[in-house]
Amino acid sequence: MASVPPTGRTRVRRLPQRAVYHRDDIYAILDEGFLCHVGFVIDAQPFVIPTNYARQGDEILIHGSAASRMVRALAAGVDVCVTVTLVDGLVLARSPFHHSVNYRSVVILGKARLVSDPGEKLEALRCLTDHIVPGRWDEVRQPTEQELKATSVLSLPLAEVSAKVRHGPPVDDQSDLGLPVWAGVVPLRSLPGAPIGAEDLMPGTPPIDLNRFDRRRP
Repeated sequence: MASVPPTGRTRVRRLPQRAVYHRDDIYAILDEGFLCHVGFVIDAQPFVIPTNYARQGDEILIHGSAASRMVRALAAGVDVCVTVTLVDGLVLARSPFHHSVNYRSVVILGKARLVSDPGEKLEALRCLTDHIVPGRWDEVRQPTEQELKATSVLSLPLAEVSAKVRHGPPVDDQSDLGLPVWAGVVPLRSLPGAPIGAEDLMPGTPPIDLNRFDRRRP
């Protein structure tokens, strides 16, 4: 898949060697994450709201209460900045100045649209649900008309987007290499724990398969 041409707003200027513009790499970061942060401005007041999301083709989907400030603002066409960040490790150097974090991040800019077509909205909600747990949509009760009315879905095109990635060991000053201080990388990874079933589960309900939550890269 081709790269996304950087714009004046998405071109990485600080440490440009960490920039990633290839769609496959950008989409892989989005597909692995759960949480995004949505930034927007209302009456000169900036807001940054954490929420879950899903990627559907060349767009990112966000949903929320139809009455929420974020949903109403984005549906009205305000400029929006959506970010997703995955932390892969802590980079410990021999000097605090060179401590860092290994990460993969994506920044998306643009204007969102309200998904109003009923069929498209239902498919978007399926995508959002299955992004959390693959196949979940087909095994749960489908939303009622009242639930659909109370929920809005927004779509943001992945047209003005870029990623930034930091990986590898610390970069210490040559003069610090002789210090007896441990330096290296402590990998971090999000893994599912043992499921805790609801107290009111129906008897005989099969347990959830933890393999469905595995988002680890090969």
